[in-house]
Amino acid sequence: MLNLSNLPQSIEHKPLYNRQDMVARIVHLGFGAFHRAHQALLTDRLLNKGASDWGICEVNIVGGEALINDIRQQNHLYTVLEKGATSKQAFIIGSVKESLLAPIDGIEAILQKMADPTVEIVSLTVTEKGYCMLPGGVGLDLNNPLIKADLANPSQPCSAPGVIVEALYRRMQRGVSSFTAMSCDNMPENGLVLKKAILGLANARGPSLAKWIENNATFPCTMVDRIVPAATLDTLNEIQDSLGGMFDPCGIACEPFIQWVIEDNFVTNRPNWDEVGAEFVDDVVPYEEMKLRMLNGSHSFLAYLGYLAGYEHINDCMNDANYKNATLNLMMQQQAPTLHVPDHVDLTQYANKLIERFSNPALKHRTWQIAMDGTQKLPQRMLDSIRWHIEHNSDFSLLALGVAGWMRYVGAIDDNHHKIEVCDPMLEQIAALVGASKDGVERVEALLSLKAVFNTDLPNNPLFKQKVTEHYLTLMQKGAKQTIKELAIAF
Repeated sequence: MLNLSNLPQSIEHKPLYNRQDMVARIVHLGFGAFHRAHQALLTDRLLNKGASDWGICEVNIVGGEALINDIRQQNHLYTVLEKGATSKQAFIIGSVKESLLAPIDGIEAILQKMADPTVEIVSLTVTEKGYCMLPGGVGLDLNNPLIKADLANPSQPCSAPGVIVEALYRRMQRGVSSFTAMSCDNMPENGLVLKKAILGLANARGPSLAKWIENNATFPCTMVDRIVPAATLDTLNEIQDSLGGMFDPCGIACEPFIQWVIEDNFVTNRPNWDEVGAEFVDDVVPYEEMKLRMLNGSHSFLAYLGYLAGYEHINDCMNDANYKNATLNLMMQQQAPTLHVPDHVDLTQYANKLIERFSNPALKHRTWQIAMDGTQKLPQRMLDSIRWHIEHNSDFSLLALGVAGWMRYVGAIDDNHHKIEVCDPMLEQIAALVGASKDGVERVEALLSLKAVFNTDLPNNPLFKQKVTEHYLTLMQKGAKQTIKELAIAF
């Protein structure tokens, strides 16, 4: 287990502050890899500058028992290994002050913590599914089993929105000021999504609660850009080597690059994360669209078409010159024109940096991991850009290929006739459509009927339907690798 007193001399980056002086002013819901590698890390860097006492209380409502148990054994310390193409560096993170786990500590302990006046920010990384929203994000899904349970028993919530609403209700009842609710999940306008979820549930509980939250709470949007692959045993062994033989089951590896853009909209105080590399802005949307379309859109493109071709990792795709060229063309010719970025942002430079990051051989970011939950990712990563091109009468062939790649992927058989383990919240519907349709034009028609993904405008657009169908048939006949090769030559 990780222990500060036994660290090798080579580990220079470790807590230099008195961790007893930290105050858990942040409660974070969803203690996972992404949070450990960005928010908690930058909070630690700010503490190391000596001008902050902001600590974090980590909360897992569902799952994550082993992680919480392990980090408690290590006095809430863990390792982040930043891995570049030719070098790596270990950071010992000490910004986690305490932790709470619903199955062990009980939901009441979590609610009491969140209702404490010292808590000024509640942040979240619970993935899109954790917000319990209706398809398309139009509002809270009141028929979601978790939400129905929360409404039936508000004082014992089991969803992230339910926990936040009950904590805010208790603060209202006690005359305690609201906290800032800050989403860090990878969604467009994530703060507005969170606000819809919270107000939707609060309204269902009572208009006076919803009104108090609307008048007192804020929901800043954020954008985080950092590639953080899921930890594997190889990752943990590599971290153990960096720690001189000390094993850290909570360790995580990531790339050196980090960007965090935050809407400066906080109820009370906030850490000065801008002193350690974050950026506070008035409007996050241009940054998040840039990331969602250029980085995440390209990632999904590579995930589907790479996995079909047998490429296990993103850097494997980048070793194929045709995939690399197709990805750069996707970014610059079909994603970049749809963006409205601040004047100081150079999209060519950003795209070239992304290619460099994707090519990092040290990260081993699995295409299968990125391919998960495609029904929730496609709309903002590719389909919104396609709508822009249709409106402007411009080329979207690579984006259409990405959509066709997803359709081939969810067919659950790759180009080498190996079975694919498809993971998606709409898997039951997808499997039914795939099972009931003949591979080819009929399969495309069937999958386009998923209104939660494609709405009704795209399936009714002849050009979109034609391009996706053409690419699907090419993938079916020639496979992803040859299809990419021919497209790369054409560009």
